[in-house]
Amino acid sequence: MTPHPMLALTDEVRAALADGTPVVALESTIISHGMPYPRNVAMAREVEGIVREGGAVPATIAVLDGIPKIGLTTDELELLGSAPDVAKVSIRDLPHVIATKAHGATTVASTMRLAALAGIRVFVTGGLGGVHQGATTTMDESADLTELGRTDVAVICAGVKSILDIGLTLERLETLGVPVVGYGTGEFPSFYSRESGFAAPMRVDTPEHLAAMMRAKWDLGLEGGIVVANPVPAADEMPRADIDGIIATALAESVERGITGKDITPFLLGRIVELSGGRSLETNIALVRNNARLGAALATAYAALTPHSR
Repeated sequence: MTPHPMLALTDEVRAALADGTPVVALESTIISHGMPYPRNVAMAREVEGIVREGGAVPATIAVLDGIPKIGLTTDELELLGSAPDVAKVSIRDLPHVIATKAHGATTVASTMRLAALAGIRVFVTGGLGGVHQGATTTMDESADLTELGRTDVAVICAGVKSILDIGLTLERLETLGVPVVGYGTGEFPSFYSRESGFAAPMRVDTPEHLAAMMRAKWDLGLEGGIVVANPVPAADEMPRADIDGIIATALAESVERGITGKDITPFLLGRIVELSGGRSLETNIALVRNNARLGAALATAYAALTPHSR
């Protein structure tokens, strides 16, 4: 497909999409709102390098000066990671950020949409958003879920963020018709931990099988994405017994401070880093590396199965 004319693609990404080279989309919120500078920029460059080592082209997505960018230069990555005025941009925020010519770091939902508009089918992130704790009262649910129900992109993640209501999130994904696949596991992972107490609805053990699922789903005309839940490596995980208490403390503090909406996730993730003595940050980086490796393998398998078609 031809990329949407409002998008600015790097020459490398444009050429890769034109000749059928595998491309992997990467989000930018994890850079500007997920980690401190300069660790965030170093991590972003490292993840792009992992994708390249896997034989694919990385396409980090963001909005800079109101222009949706598909692939970032070294200077643009530095700007994204260090500028103080980078907004957190979900689907609803894209029109405003573009119209005001501002900088924006894209969430899972907005990265998915922009990747699809560019013709990219594989996207690597850390963890998905989902149904928040207490959502039966607050109705607080991430736009990531509705985007997964409508946008044709496979999303590789380490499960949903541990701060969420995992059971309700899985129920919501089922309602939206989104396949949720455990990669090499029968248990749905919970971001920092390989365990959640919830079964993965499906299990797949190879990138080729995942690529065949993507092809079958979209060839049937079944709109929407696929969640590929890839557990953090065992050597890097935080056991549930360790992380659950930390999350409970951070959640209680967010309630005391009246933090809600899109501000709650950055607050909770930041407090979890502090309360864990930095251990959660190391786990976060490890799982993103692991997801990038799988993302490159999946993009390669899908490109081989569907040459010159995204």
